[in-house]
Amino acid sequence: MSRISVLCLDMAGTTVHDGNSVMDAFATAIASRNLPVREYNSAMKYARATMGQSKIEVFRHILGDEEEARAANAAFEKHYAGAVADGGVAPMPGAEELFAACRDAGIRVCLATGFAPVTRDAILAALGWGSLVDLVLSPADAGRGRPWPDMPLTALLRLGGGSVHELAVVGDTPADVESGLRAGAGLVAGVLSGDSARAELTAVPAATGLPGTPLILDSVADLFPHLG
Repeated sequence: MSRISVLCLDMAGTTVHDGNSVMDAFATAIASRNLPVREYNSAMKYARATMGQSKIEVFRHILGDEEEARAANAAFEKHYAGAVADGGVAPMPGAEELFAACRDAGIRVCLATGFAPVTRDAILAALGWGSLVDLVLSPADAGRGRPWPDMPLTALLRLGGGSVHELAVVGDTPADVESGLRAGAGLVAGVLSGDSARAELTAVPAATGLPGTPLILDSVADLFPHLG
């Protein structure tokens, strides 16, 4: 039996390849608020720095107004949904093989994302993944998004994990790594298939003061041997 019983995986950049669709959607959404150039550039810098976090929370921080944040989030979701509908998403190499290997090993798999449920579900439908995983979560389902531990801990509870030591958390951003460390997961891994560099992922414990050392892998295709 595997030492890991619940695997919480990020979507875009980790298990889902979407080109640059996330940042394109951010650019469209932020531009829709007609910010001055300096503020727009600052907003885009913040969006890049907070990749992996709840999208509505990112817009709340950037715009400082709930109505504006919700309007920007709606523009983001609409743009990204268009990319999904146009065939802009595909499985990361090794992702579907990982799902199958985990099922054979008795490891329950959760896909967690900063996307709203409607966008998350559109991605799942486009990829045909509905029957391949055991649970899908967005911040709205768990309380808070990354870098907080709510989504991985919710996955552990809903999927019947025995303890946090049986939980693995994997993603491509510093927010994913921080979320896993905050959850006390037995395995926290950063993958280099997204936009984050190795140094950004390995720096999370020192930057946050959290204990633990993340495992760094090229992609989820390399993950399964570390779950045993």
